[in-house]
Amino acid sequence: MAETNETRYRVGGMDCAACATKIDTAVRRVAGVADVSVSVVSGTMTVRHDGSSDLKAIEKRVTGLGYSVSLFAGSAAQAQDHGPHDHHDHGDHAGHDHDHDHDHADHEHGKKKVVGPHGRDHAPMAGSWWQSRKGRLTIVSGAALVAGYAIGHLVPAVASYAFVIAMLVGLVPIARRAVMAARSGTPFSIEMLMTIAAVGAVIINAGEEAATVVFLFLVGELLEGVAAGKARESIQSLTALVPKNALLEDNGQTREVPAESLTVGAIIMVRPGDRISADGVIVSGESAIDEAPVTGESTPVRKGVDATVFAGTVNGDAVLRVRVTAAAADNTIARVVKLVEAAQESKAPTERFIDRFSRYYTPGVVAVAALVAVVPPLFLSAAWGEWIYKGLAILLIGCPCALVISTPAAIAASLSAGARRGLLMKGGAVLETLGKVTMVAFDKTGTLTEGKPQVTDIVPFGLSEAQVLSRAAVLEQGSSHPLALAILNRARADGVPVPPAFELEALPGKGVSGKVGGETLDLLSPSAAREREALDGEKDARIAVLNDEGKSVSVLLVNGVAAGLIAMRDEPRADAEAGLSTLKSAGVKAMMLTGDNRRTAAAVAGMLGIDWRGEMMPEDKQRVVGELKRQGFIVAKVGDGINDAPALAAADIGIAMGGGTDVALETADAAVLHGRVSDVARMIELSKRTMRNIVQNITIALGLKAVFLVTTIMGITGLWPAILADTGATVLVTINALKLLRVKG
Repeated sequence: MAETNETRYRVGGMDCAACATKIDTAVRRVAGVADVSVSVVSGTMTVRHDGSSDLKAIEKRVTGLGYSVSLFAGSAAQAQDHGPHDHHDHGDHAGHDHDHDHDHADHEHGKKKVVGPHGRDHAPMAGSWWQSRKGRLTIVSGAALVAGYAIGHLVPAVASYAFVIAMLVGLVPIARRAVMAARSGTPFSIEMLMTIAAVGAVIINAGEEAATVVFLFLVGELLEGVAAGKARESIQSLTALVPKNALLEDNGQTREVPAESLTVGAIIMVRPGDRISADGVIVSGESAIDEAPVTGESTPVRKGVDATVFAGTVNGDAVLRVRVTAAAADNTIARVVKLVEAAQESKAPTERFIDRFSRYYTPGVVAVAALVAVVPPLFLSAAWGEWIYKGLAILLIGCPCALVISTPAAIAASLSAGARRGLLMKGGAVLETLGKVTMVAFDKTGTLTEGKPQVTDIVPFGLSEAQVLSRAAVLEQGSSHPLALAILNRARADGVPVPPAFELEALPGKGVSGKVGGETLDLLSPSAAREREALDGEKDARIAVLNDEGKSVSVLLVNGVAAGLIAMRDEPRADAEAGLSTLKSAGVKAMMLTGDNRRTAAAVAGMLGIDWRGEMMPEDKQRVVGELKRQGFIVAKVGDGINDAPALAAADIGIAMGGGTDVALETADAAVLHGRVSDVARMIELSKRTMRNIVQNITIALGLKAVFLVTTIMGITGLWPAILADTGATVLVTINALKLLRVKG
């Protein structure tokens, strides 16, 4: 069996799916290459080959297209050493190398711009856009266009030359890329379309049009570059969750060491309030651990000896000693980063609509223009000059101005209409796909629910509700635990008095006690209350009912006697039910995926009438999204935490909920900033409306072209009417697109 090697590259300068397609097509033509996967978002390319491939030839193909390319550190060695049996191992190394390489790459970019040939900018757009090669090219092209107009007005005789020079400033890099793409197997790229249209326009003395179109094309590319750079930085920001340093125990002493130097089996000390620096198992100590960053669980989880802890989670109230079980390259967060990147690489790139269309449109227009210019003079003895003129006029009619502007105009109007309502979508491909969604998978905590517990029930025994709440709040003042905050918020809302307490004492793993006005008060977990024999069968039954409803219960003891129960739960958002029913009426199914325990999940899902899966780790959510896609659903995943990042990336569309983590917002294709469930349905509706608008625009643009194509061949209209038709179409489609700005809601 032929050996399969895998080599990973970092590719700079990609901004859209069309870039990925061009690179893919070019690299597949290299001898020995079996498979190529290109991720625009992570800026990577993975090449699987039989070992006979010339890696230098692969790199040359990519740089020829105008992108920068560099091997991941260690990838070259792996390319030679690893066969298929080492595949998993390789992935781990790649992830590890990736982290180092990334820092190194950023460091390099900070010092000097890494620029490849053909006028592409290859540093991620970390600085200001105008400092990038692409930004400078756009500015210079714009300035040349303005200068062309000025010179043309001052010295009309040289106007045409001024516009040709202005056009060439932007067109030379575009034309170079068009030629390289053609040699690598993509003859009719959008760059080729631009080049033919611009050169054709100059030949028939429409240099002004040519220079303007080239400038608009560069502006569009620049905007895409900025967006792609942002998304790329974001995935790496995940790793910032893991602390850089750790306290390592060494011969009875503790010393600070870099977290990435920790080896499996090392013992580290984690102080209260610190982030845990590695995946591991608790050796000694017991503490409440906030796992929201990894599992999305809203309530801190109490963990003791032999319990597993994750890197990036926060230690609550006691010192822990932890035995490391995974190296830095393999911890939970690093795995999430790898899952996100892998999911994005395995996405089939949605090519830009114009690019897809130009595959047929450009060769069609070129063929028709050539036939018009050549056939009548050759076969019908017509005048060469007249028909060459007509042929070039047809090339100009074929100039994709209205097309190039119509789709982005509709998308820009739609994106800004959405943004005004707190609906952020990252580009046209996202807008296009949103309208086709048939299944929405929601996270629970912070997405369908508020993300913080609220007091739902106060059950007094012999006191009033206000007295139970007041005494509980006395004990919880000063605590920042989510359940304590729920009690304090409810006390504030109900206006009950909260007198100062004395001898307040935290009882680790059990609750809190103190004294107020001669009373000894305890607020305990049900198990701690049972230890004190404060609960009878009836009270236990009440607690069981509340627990079955997915509620956490605290028991208040006054002088050792049970005086009341306080139940808390993370409640559904006010509009969750209405939002889900809007989706349902639009024919879109919904499901809830949560890291929370099954009992809580079932209770919330029951209230909302939604299908659910509980106790899910990040990879489980990603797996379920994959299963739904295989069943034929177009899946949107809605979430707000790091734990959702892999599933957000694996879904056809990832939607981040407002107030969520930066990583969720950045990994996602879209975001709902106001955190309303109903906004997901609004986003899908906006997408459908936009796609209808784009179809109308394309019909207007192509319809006018068809009319003038016929009238030009018949000799009814000449060059200027053709140019006016194109401009007229551009104006019409822009006006039509701007209707989207008037979206109500």
